[in-house]
Amino acid sequence: MMGEQRTSDLDEARAAIDYVDRKMAVLFAQRMEAVADVAAYKAERGLPIQDRVRESQVLERNAARVEAEIRPHYLRFMEALMAESRRYQRKLVRGAHVAYSGVEGAFAWVAASRAFPDAELVAFPDFGKAHDAVVRGECDYAVLPLENSEAGEVGQVMDLLFNGPLYVNRTFSLPVVQNLLGIPGADLAGIRTVTSHPQALAQCAGYVAEKGWEVRNAPNTAMAAKALLESGDPSIAAIASAEAAALYGLEVLDHDINSSVDNTTRFMALSRIASEGPTERFVLMFTVKNEAGALAKAINVMGDRGFNMSALRSRPMKSLAWRYYFYIEAEGDVSSPDGQAMLRELSEQCDRLKVVGRLAQNAAS
Repeated sequence: MMGEQRTSDLDEARAAIDYVDRKMAVLFAQRMEAVADVAAYKAERGLPIQDRVRESQVLERNAARVEAEIRPHYLRFMEALMAESRRYQRKLVRGAHVAYSGVEGAFAWVAASRAFPDAELVAFPDFGKAHDAVVRGECDYAVLPLENSEAGEVGQVMDLLFNGPLYVNRTFSLPVVQNLLGIPGADLAGIRTVTSHPQALAQCAGYVAEKGWEVRNAPNTAMAAKALLESGDPSIAAIASAEAAALYGLEVLDHDINSSVDNTTRFMALSRIASEGPTERFVLMFTVKNEAGALAKAINVMGDRGFNMSALRSRPMKSLAWRYYFYIEAEGDVSSPDGQAMLRELSEQCDRLKVVGRLAQNAAS
């Protein structure tokens, strides 16, 4: 009887919490509507986003209404809420903050600027830090490379997608066009050395070999362009994008010098919130049970429900030797009745199943 009583008390407590949470969600939405009005007022008058005096007054006034025992928890809750309000105001006033890995002028910067032309782009030194900036709420989106038509998938990004909490809400392709850049006044005939990222140099190996130039590696294409400008040496050229040339005031001595005209990198935009509503494509990541035919059974579930796979990839799991996780892109609406039935059946075949992307057809470009 005592166990039944404790279960009943727990259910009642949880029901009370659910009721309060529902009311808080409505009040939160109302609060953010008012925050938007505040942001508009500040933007019109050029006022700063944060008003520390106002925040202190609000905390002091309302904290007195809370019991002393839980007052520290309330203060931390309100401080976090105010921080979210400031983030929302900054987004409204300045546009979205978009994380990318690299520096201005690099292809990742080009991809991010094309996908979010009105956003504030924030550079990070590697994929993981760009990803984590969105996880922490410092940025609204991260633009990261998913795969290259020549080099294949970007393993580190795939691992972040599998292990992290973010969702793919958009994919788009960026043709990789390499150009030969020189300082103003430089002449193609006077070039003796070329510098760039090793991958860019490899993409243009035939062109460089034909010219007989010395090769120097750089951390990335944009940094090669920047270093060239700083050197002022007309005998050195950099391989980089046309955007890097414009950014650093360099001249394009020759364009489209990469060997393959079909070299394309596919990028994705990650956020903390999944897309809603009907979609025409989706992305799944999963692991299967360690038994014969498990992967085939999972794939058959999708086919039996009428979903056509457009991509299937596997990656080793870092925590378990000789075990793999799988990445699938498929056509169809995963939120439809057939899609939901498919997910239920897949969950019986998979140890772990995650819908990491719901993509409308016009989300790819």
